[in-house]
Amino acid sequence: MLFDSIVYGPIHSRRLGVSLGMNLMPVADKLCTFDCVYCECGFNNPVHQPKLPTRQEVAKALEAKLKALTVTPDVITFSGNGEPTLHPEFEGIIADTCVLRDKYCPNAKVSVLTNSTQLGRAEVVRALRQADNRILKLDSAIDRTMQLIDRPVNRQLTVRQIVNWLQQFDGDFTLQTCFLRGEVPCGESFAHIDNTTEDELAAWYQAVDELKPKQIMMYVIDRATPVQTLEKISREQMEMIARPLIDKGFSVSISA
Repeated sequence: MLFDSIVYGPIHSRRLGVSLGMNLMPVADKLCTFDCVYCECGFNNPVHQPKLPTRQEVAKALEAKLKALTVTPDVITFSGNGEPTLHPEFEGIIADTCVLRDKYCPNAKVSVLTNSTQLGRAEVVRALRQADNRILKLDSAIDRTMQLIDRPVNRQLTVRQIVNWLQQFDGDFTLQTCFLRGEVPCGESFAHIDNTTEDELAAWYQAVDELKPKQIMMYVIDRATPVQTLEKISREQMEMIARPLIDKGFSVSISA
């Protein structure tokens, strides 16, 4: 499922409410530093010279949409057909969005859903600090599982790198984790993944304790996925996973 415009919706988000979506990636191809087995946009389609909207085009499209809306969005959400922080003008686009938000819907929050892979770039961190909601992904705290689920383009990426980058925000972010199990491609064969096992959860809880995010957003697959052998985790199990964190005082939301 690819979005065919810069601005789309508003749609009702399971996690964010009435959301006006922002797509900074190509409209015909997914462009991402991850190639997640559960991504509703499908797998990456390598593009040698991807056509990205300019900063000016993004601002113009957003202002036109905000003028035309008959409902007020709860949130303006950067997600779209891949990783929004890849856009070379991301910092300026976030600044423009905040200005337009203040003018047309001052109560709306500016949110960014990111896979955390670009947090080693100072300009991306500065941009995210401008946003109201930084929703940062960590699907597993074990390297092999992260590699199998998220399939990073940079195969040298480690969980420790991601955790270190997340620490830049001193807990002022939402940690987002998708829980799932199933068989996934691994070389010429398949491997079993399950980030709800005892070992997986122990590592993930440890990462949460280290990061101390202001909110934890737990969710399950809800739409068609490019790998069709994945299993949706039950609401009951998700509540069991969340319970130790809630007991410690963490704010946890579950979409299941």
